[in-house]
Amino acid sequence: MAISTQTMTPEQMKSVVIEYFKRFDRGGDVLALFADDADVYFPKWGVARGKAEIGRCFGDVAQLFTSILHHPEYLKMVVDEDVVVAEGITSGVAADGTEWRAGVTHAGRFVDWFEIRDFQIQRCFIYLDPDYAGADTERYDWLREPAEIPA
Repeated sequence: MAISTQTMTPEQMKSVVIEYFKRFDRGGDVLALFADDADVYFPKWGVARGKAEIGRCFGDVAQLFTSILHHPEYLKMVVDEDVVVAEGITSGVAADGTEWRAGVTHAGRFVDWFEIRDFQIQRCFIYLDPDYAGADTERYDWLREPAEIPA
């Protein structure tokens, strides 16, 4: 990782995070926000190291849905030194056509841990359930349709 040479205010760090979500949603150049040697973690994918792997990771993840919308207006962020932790919500359409919306379906809530220095994301670890469509019903009974209660 590169050594930090520029001081950033908490508001500047938050603005990098908000820009990340906006670019992700509109198909902008997300990778331009990352340092060349950055790390990204996504559940069930693992850790991507460097921009080439991060691009591959995000490309794989993008296959999980046909559309996604983060809602920056509902972000809760905590800043401590070079760390921004962002809790937020999403809505969208999974690859199989299933719609999700935080607060309505089981999917759509996330927490991302960012390390930001010199106006670049050095590390982004994403914590969420990647089963946007709720298809993992074999292991999680509560995702199945409610059973009828016998009379």
